[in-house]
Amino acid sequence: MSPTDPLVSTEWLAAHINDANVKILDASFKLPGVLPLPKDDYLAAHLPGAAFFDVDAVSDHSNPLPHMYPSAEQFGRDVGNLGIGNGDTVVLYDAGGWVAAPRAWWMFLSYGHGNVRILNGGLKKWRAEGRATESGEVKPKPATFKASYDSRRVRSMQQLIGNVASRAEQVIDARAADRFEGRVPEPRPGIRSGHIPGARNVPYNLLFDAATGTMKPLEDLRAAFTGAGVKLDQPIVTSCGSGVSAGVLTLALYRLGITDTALYDGSWSEWGQAGGPPIATGPA
Repeated sequence: MSPTDPLVSTEWLAAHINDANVKILDASFKLPGVLPLPKDDYLAAHLPGAAFFDVDAVSDHSNPLPHMYPSAEQFGRDVGNLGIGNGDTVVLYDAGGWVAAPRAWWMFLSYGHGNVRILNGGLKKWRAEGRATESGEVKPKPATFKASYDSRRVRSMQQLIGNVASRAEQVIDARAADRFEGRVPEPRPGIRSGHIPGARNVPYNLLFDAATGTMKPLEDLRAAFTGAGVKLDQPIVTSCGSGVSAGVLTLALYRLGITDTALYDGSWSEWGQAGGPPIATGPA
């Protein structure tokens, strides 16, 4: 395990899966209305000993927007209830489509837990290699997890409204090009089509190999960003539909050594609401 790379291999995890301080979480996620639900997929098959990290549950329930960051107190309580303490190595995975594990990884970093990794290739690669899975729910013994929130890793809509004028930070949108350009309706009802003025577009699925679920080599990641007009030596905020797949961009940048980015938590489900801030359409 490289001390700087957030990814671990299936080989590494297979060798360490029984270590007392290695805690595995299934952080799979799907868009609303897509069945079966991620929790049902988890119950059918998950990595041995893995608990389920529910992106919708570990969120601010007083906020009508989808899965917004909770308070540090709630995050600590929710994660502690998953059996994780501050001394543990957390390994996150998802179904292998690189959608939700990076969101959970960035949440752990945002709440002060640096010892967190993502399984490269997720459940897809694990199963393709014939490795064991389990079914049913894992209910770990609760632990104590103290969280402290680092607001530098997250952006609000007000901050991004100010940024439209200042352009101090580059905004990179992880949604597919047709959604970014406003050519198709958004999957969430009542949300306008388009993007934040001045944003760049790097669809998250360009960053991993669909056949294996593994992340592409560093040179391919770099080319995806520079090809979209992103200056890798300037400040960056990632965005997407609801703050989940933006984490894939955040992860790719982190692997390129750009560790000080921020994630727009509300993303397009906030900005795109009727009566919201100005929007742009067409190519970046």
